Amino acid sequence: MSQMDELRDQIEKIDEQMIDLFEERMRVSAKVAAFKKEHGIPVLDEEREKILIKRNVGKVKNRELDVYYKEFFEGVLNVSKKYQHKLMEGVKVAYSGIEGSFASISASKILPDATRVSYGSFSEAYNAVENGECDFAVLPIENSYAGEVGAVTDLMFKGNLFVSGVYELGVSQCLLGVKDSSLESIKTVVSHSQALDQCSEYIKRHGLKSISAENTAVAAKEIADKNDITTGAIASKEAANLYGLTILDYDINESSTNTTRFAVFSRERTMIKNKYAKGEFILMFTVRNEAGSLADAIAILGKHGFNMKVIRSRPVKNENWQYYFYTEVEGDLQTEEGKKMMTDLLFKCSKIKIVGNYAADMKI
Repeated sequence: MSQMDELRDQIEKIDEQMIDLFEERMRVSAKVAAFKKEHGIPVLDEEREKILIKRNVGKVKNRELDVYYKEFFEGVLNVSKKYQHKLMEGVKVAYSGIEGSFASISASKILPDATRVSYGSFSEAYNAVENGECDFAVLPIENSYAGEVGAVTDLMFKGNLFVSGVYELGVSQCLLGVKDSSLESIKTVVSHSQALDQCSEYIKRHGLKSISAENTAVAAKEIADKNDITTGAIASKEAANLYGLTILDYDINESSTNTTRFAVFSRERTMIKNKYAKGEFILMFTVRNEAGSLADAIAILGKHGFNMKVIRSRPVKNENWQYYFYTEVEGDLQTEEGKKMMTDLLFKCSKIKIVGNYAADMKI
């Protein structure tokens, strides 16, 4: 056997080992896909991927091979993602509104392989998951300019679904018009009330009349059907493409950092411990009618090392002058301190509900 034959034989034996390892990796990847499918978690986790690539490249002993290993490992990750995408086909995700709405855009980015199902309201989309019509719902919970979406917060409090992820979507509002319309021809704009609020300075500056619609995409469809050069819609560029409208002006929202947070709701509760990202959970509670009970409940969180990022109160429906509290808290509930905190809260709260547990600061 020549030296070349011996070297080729060595490579073939290494390739055989790699085949076994590849199949083993893909089996685990399939289990990851099954978990993500059950809990409404997207295939792509960019932050984790960046950390993995940097960490693994750093383990290569021959520095001359860094760039080649990086290319090899990125290929492995891409094949794994492609396989997971295939396994996640058939999932149904509910959203409120129609195609072209920011909820639709968000759902398509979070769960790109899912079949999107449109519903007329937040509650209808939420109920579709509760009754099994859909696997997940993607609903807005807060806008950086207009504040919380109270109707969805109320659904969290009274409903049975869990939040498996919260994602930030940058919102860019555009002024849309029909063919032959112009900035000068537009006298009236139609959009969702929050979008009108986000663009109030622009509307005022141009002396426009505003009309509220069910959501931004509905507004775009309405003016497309109406075909009136004096009426425009405030909506996304995706809505413009979908309904054949012209974008007359871009980024007309008052805040250039306008962001909406969307939550993924599922029937299964997930307790994810992600070593690549901070953990957060949503805690909702009512307090006993005792002096200082709210202050005591808040103090318990700090006592056990948990940082409360958000606290809001909402009226309990059909119970006059009764309120519940919505909080977003940094930390891991699965630790001993997390368990002790929950036990301590039982003595101060009349109702406690963990609505979600997820990796923090996810952007789409």
